[in-house]
Amino acid sequence: MRVLHDPVGTTCILVALVIIAACAMAPWLAPYDPTQIYAGERFEAPSWEFWLGTDHLGRDMFSRVLYGGQIALQVAFASIATALTLGLALGLIAGFGPKWLDAAILLLFDTVRSFPVVIFGLAVLTVLGASLYTVIFVVAVTSVPTFGRVARTQTLSLKNNEFILAERSMGAGMGRILRVHVLPNAIGPLLILASMDIPIVITIEAGLSFLGMGVQPPTPSWGNILNDGFSYIRQAPWPVIAGGMPLIVTTLVFTFLGETLRDLFDPKLRRDL
Repeated sequence: MRVLHDPVGTTCILVALVIIAACAMAPWLAPYDPTQIYAGERFEAPSWEFWLGTDHLGRDMFSRVLYGGQIALQVAFASIATALTLGLALGLIAGFGPKWLDAAILLLFDTVRSFPVVIFGLAVLTVLGASLYTVIFVVAVTSVPTFGRVARTQTLSLKNNEFILAERSMGAGMGRILRVHVLPNAIGPLLILASMDIPIVITIEAGLSFLGMGVQPPTPSWGNILNDGFSYIRQAPWPVIAGGMPLIVTTLVFTFLGETLRDLFDPKLRRDL
């Protein structure tokens, strides 16, 4: 695999695997219950007992960061998987269907994309209520047009190729053509786009939680950890650092990983590795 010959790509893969594994194993790695309050341990500095210190309620920051990472990755993977699936299906239909259907789907994409993500998210969360599943719904809906347009473009570029015309002349149905020929060629760019969207989704989730419209306390999220930290930053800076550093590292790692995959698999950008 060419990505393993790229130092940046290899490093990003290793760090991403460590982050995913640490968050997935939070119930076993976290030394404390992330919601447990220790009133006598408020604003404890980082130590061997509390690796990242404690917050204003005496909760262990290291445990909260691990569980907050679970929330961030759950939102990212669930929403992107949903958006990719729906966008791929709509893109294939738009690219291979009649012109009126293509125009209708494009109008739907443009309508969704006309709303700023944060404003749309705040409106939906106000109506449906703030929760983990509502955040996933908001991110998935606003991401569908991006994946759909890429899938549509890939489908249109293949639609009139000679091997597709040959298949149709032999009586192959639209389902077989899409499944056997179009889908394998369209899925590659979508997977690269998905890897590059992960840091965006993580940032959106953290931003909504920071504004109080995402995951609600006492459930730990990197966003509400930062919100609590900024409220008491004069008393102790480590809650802000503990909540901000994993967010920065995770978004950077997945951003560089996505760009590396794009450079490797896009013939126009491919580098000699």
